[in-house]
Amino acid sequence: MRFSRTSVHARIVTCRSSGFTLVELLVVLAIIGILIALLLPAVQAVREAAQRMQCQNNLRQIGLALHNYHAAFRRFPPGAIEVRPQFRNGKQLAWSAFVLPFLDESSTYVRVDFEYPFDHARNAEAGAVPIETYLCPSTPRLSPLQRRYGATDYGGIYGERIVSRNNPPRGVFVHDQSIRFRDITDGTATTLMVSEDADFPDGQWINGRNLFDQAFSINRAPKFENDIRSFHPAGANGLFADGSVKFMDENMNLKLLAALCTRNGNEIIAQLDSSR
Repeated sequence: MRFSRTSVHARIVTCRSSGFTLVELLVVLAIIGILIALLLPAVQAVREAAQRMQCQNNLRQIGLALHNYHAAFRRFPPGAIEVRPQFRNGKQLAWSAFVLPFLDESSTYVRVDFEYPFDHARNAEAGAVPIETYLCPSTPRLSPLQRRYGATDYGGIYGERIVSRNNPPRGVFVHDQSIRFRDITDGTATTLMVSEDADFPDGQWINGRNLFDQAFSINRAPKFENDIRSFHPAGANGLFADGSVKFMDENMNLKLLAALCTRNGNEIIAQLDSSR
């Protein structure tokens, strides 16, 4: 078969025009890169919103467990028992261990030997069990354990050291004492009971040191200090004594924050909330 010069030239032109030049390819890649750069923050924001909601759900479950504990025993669990160094070789068992049956964690609860310290060999296996409800999904971690024990990102409120010395402690969770609803004279809706204290050194659900008295602005405490902190942008979640969960702004008025951390400080919350 013979081909004319015109038909061959047409075929060559057609073949060349069907491909991409290097410049065109670079333009396409640049456009894709820009789109990814624009979409990534939006994807991260959606992911963080979902994680914050899951964190709030964790606190609601903890609140329900604490209310059911109170209904069963007519009091909340003690914040911790026999805390060291006040008690030499004390048990130092935490409130978060006592409420396990009310979090559908009875199988772990029955393995804890409350006659022995939290870090005794008899409690090593039980204490190493991760409890999903105690873990905030926004906290970056390679393991659900903190120093060999199940981690927790939530701490009980022992009081505040912003405007007082917290002596005696005025939080809902104190050492070797069980608080009742009637002891929360500031009102359950304005008394913080549990809050995020994410990835702190003593953050173990079995360890009685997972409670604290607030001393700094939210998310502003040094790493070694137990305080309200989270990996959520601009604030942290808190559980109030009435069972409600609220996201607290890290720029909250410090006197208001101090008032929320006491059960019987007799502060007027409305006045503090309006002052800046």
